[in-house]
Order: sequence, then structure tokens, then C-alpha cells
Amino acid sequence: MSPEKIDCLIIGSGPAGYTAAIYASRAGLKPVLYTGPQPGGQLTITTDVENYPGYPDGVTGPEMMMDFEKQAKRFGTDVRYGMATSVDFSGGQHKVTIDEKYVIEAEAVIISTGASAKWLGLPGEERLNGKGVSACAVCDGFFFRGQDVVVVGAGDTAAEEASYLAKLCRSVTVLVRRDEMRASKIMQKRLMSLTNVEILWHTETVELLGDEELEGVKVMNNQTGKERILDATGFFVAIGHKPNTDIFKGQIDMDAAGYIKTVKGSTYTNVQGVFACGDAQDVIYRQAVTAAGTGCMAALDAERYLAEHEMMVEPQVM
Repeated sequence: MSPEKIDCLIIGSGPAGYTAAIYASRAGLKPVLYTGPQPGGQLTITTDVENYPGYPDGVTGPEMMMDFEKQAKRFGTDVRYGMATSVDFSGGQHKVTIDEKYVIEAEAVIISTGASAKWLGLPGEERLNGKGVSACAVCDGFFFRGQDVVVVGAGDTAAEEASYLAKLCRSVTVLVRRDEMRASKIMQKRLMSLTNVEILWHTETVELLGDEELEGVKVMNNQTGKERILDATGFFVAIGHKPNTDIFKGQIDMDAAGYIKTVKGSTYTNVQGVFACGDAQDVIYRQAVTAAGTGCMAALDAERYLAEHEMMVEPQVM
């Protein structure tokens, strides 16, 4: 079967992908968007979203992503359910294989595959996700005002999230497996200066308690083996994120963690005609609204690239 040839391919959905699709469609690029294995991205497993502009009463993550998809389709985006399984950016055309069998050749490719939070793999972690368990303090901390919460992690992410939660919550307990944190010295100093933050060293999570919502956290000192239960209604996993970029390894420039490198102030990558937006290239913010903003940028960058590319290859009239 010969490859399908299109102008603009968007790999991945979520706020970045759907925003790119809206702008690309309105620019007449006739984009094809493949949703990936989790249509709508991480927000589809988020219950309440209250920090995205335009939803004064809040909205659930799945509902918001359905709105994004409807808007993209309204302007003509060809939304398809499937997963990009390999790419070849070595030639003039960008080849992307879908579900290991179907090949698309695109003049411009927008990567919006996102990043996934790293989890501990505890029983109940998935069941209580959105019911007291979270991987984003900035997203969900508002719901735990005046409550007692637990943060797991020892790096800058954990220190930042615990410091943020300390402004909202009655108490914050930070669980660290070793006798020291990996966070930068300035972040540690800031964290330890907070009066409502307690750090438990050599401590690991054993179990999350509660059926319908989080009621407590069973922890263990890994030096003594002693267990105890912490009363907490919030449990924040802050051990990092993994960008969903494995299929692009060797094809495009990335940092050591796998985040795609883009030219500062743009979504251009080191490969002509390939653009990256959203959490796949955002090491710092990882918010729905910032992802949507870079999705807009990617579509505008792709539009300009295609216009310039068309002018370069357009035959001269004698």
C-alpha cells in the first residue's frame, strides 16, 4: 500500500494537539490528527479542572477535552484514533507509521505526544487518582485548602510542590526514601524554613487507605521497618514525568530526559518541517493552558514553513 500524502500531521491529542489542529484547520492546512493511546491526553484522567480560562464554574477533564475535539472537528480537522508507532525524518518527506502498518507522508509534522507522570505503582494509586491522589500540586492543590497532605519525592519537583502546597494546606508531610534530598540547596532551604512542613527521612509509602476517597497513608521507615499511618486527605506523587517521545529517539534532538529540544521562542526542532509543542517539549510548566499556547505556536510555525516551502518548490513560469 502506498503512503497517504498530506500537508500537516499532528501526532497526539490533548490541549496542545487540539489547539494546533484548530489553528491549522483555520489556516487551510487540512490537518490529520492521530489521538494516540489516550485520546485527550492526561486531562482525561483528571476530575475537576478549575484553572483553565473560559470555564468559570470549572469543568471535568474529559468534558473539556471533548470540547477541544469538537472545536477542532468543527473547523475540519480529520481526527483519527490510532497511534504513531515509528517515524522516519531522514528524507525530504516525513514518514510516520500508524499502528505499525499504515504509513503517512507529511510535509509538516506537529508533535504533541505529551508527558506522563511517574507513579509509585502502589495498590489503590490508580483507583484513588482524582479522589485524593494527584501528580500535580499546581493543578489540584486548590482542592486541599486547610487539609493535611503528603508529598512523595526528593528532587526539585517535590520541593516545589511541597512549598506550593504549604501555602494552601494545614500541614505537608514530605516522604524521602534516603537521608537526603536531591533538590537544589536553595529549594531545600526554602522548604525546610516552612513551619507547616515536616520531612520524614528513610520513609517509603506502603499503602493508600480509603475506598471512595483517600483517608490515610501507611508508611514505613526503611531503616527500622516500623510502620505508621499518616492522617491525610491528599497524596501528591512528585517523582517526575516521562515525555512520550521514545519513537522519536535518533530522529530528532532531545535532552537527556527525552524532552524534545525546540528553538527558543518557537516550536521549531532541528528537523525542517517538524515542530514540537505541549509537554513533550515543556520541562518547566506542564499546564493545560501553556500546552494550548504552544499548540497555537506550532500551527503558526507549520503554516509559515509550508508557505515558504511551497514558494521554494513552485515552478517558475516562463
